[in-house]
Amino acid sequence: MPRMTLTKTRLADGTWEGVLTGADDAPPEIEARHGEQVLGGVEVRALSEGQGHLVRVPVPASLIADGVQTVLLCDKATGARLASFALLAGDSLDDDLRAEIDLLRAELDMLKSAFRRHCQETR
Repeated sequence: MPRMTLTKTRLADGTWEGVLTGADDAPPEIEARHGEQVLGGVEVRALSEGQGHLVRVPVPASLIADGVQTVLLCDKATGARLASFALLAGDSLDDDLRAEIDLLRAELDMLKSAFRRHCQETR
């Protein structure tokens, strides 16, 4: 069997959607996992002939929490990871992002200074 590929198409209205290609005609069982928890409601249905399968994963409200929540999408039969998506939210995330942005700004300022110094030395 050819290697299956799951490509995200969108995340809207609380549902992650993607297109699975490389599977047989029968829709494979896809499992969505958050940590050790298996999420229910995953739908896999065939698209037009040769177009693959549409995969829909409802995002439960319980996943909307402070920090980063990652969901893995796997082939249930083999356990192979096909895709993943992350939800980022909350006050604690703001602090993390601000710290990262501050660090990036500091590094950019350092690189700008080094570049200017290099340009002056090579004149």
